[in-house]
Amino acid sequence: MEFHEKLQQLRLQHNLTQEQLAEQLYVSRTAVSKWESGRGYPNIDSLKSISKFFSVSIDDLLSGEELISLAEEDKQNERQRRDAVLAGWLDVLTALMIVLPLYGNPVGGQIYAVNLPAYAGTTAFNTAMYWILLLAMTGLGILRLVLLRLERATAAERTAACSIALHALAILFFTAATEPYVTAFLFLFFVGKLALRMKWKK
Repeated sequence: MEFHEKLQQLRLQHNLTQEQLAEQLYVSRTAVSKWESGRGYPNIDSLKSISKFFSVSIDDLLSGEELISLAEEDKQNERQRRDAVLAGWLDVLTALMIVLPLYGNPVGGQIYAVNLPAYAGTTAFNTAMYWILLLAMTGLGILRLVLLRLERATAAERTAACSIALHALAILFFTAATEPYVTAFLFLFFVGKLALRMKWKK
């Protein structure tokens, strides 16, 4: 008997619905449904909770082959989560482009490197867009880190997709506005995020 069959049998023996079991294990009903349908395994912590709740050993729940598979999946998930956190921090670090002197401020025929708050700007529209784009990327990074902390992987993945699109738009805008230093930093961050994302998709 495989894990998903054992879990379903244990749940039914204790007269529990999937939702009731999910509440006891502090996971979503969708997670329990996924495990029982054989579409995935719980992580190590959830497996320990199942073992403790039903008073059965982990060896009774999983075969040796399933244990190896679970350990590999858990390790891969941990790597993906670490990479996702790193990409989130790259977004948060775009806030540095607000405080670093990366903008050319023309004063009396001379161009001085200043940070964004001190930037006079060529047009009010450009300056406003600089603030909007950089704050939006920083905000998406913070949101993503919070979602990862709350283990909301699907929502974090959607945030990542929005972040990539917004980052590409920002690079195009700063390039068109002839801000070479900001564009260079944004491009480096963008390459880093893309590399991490391609790594998850392997």
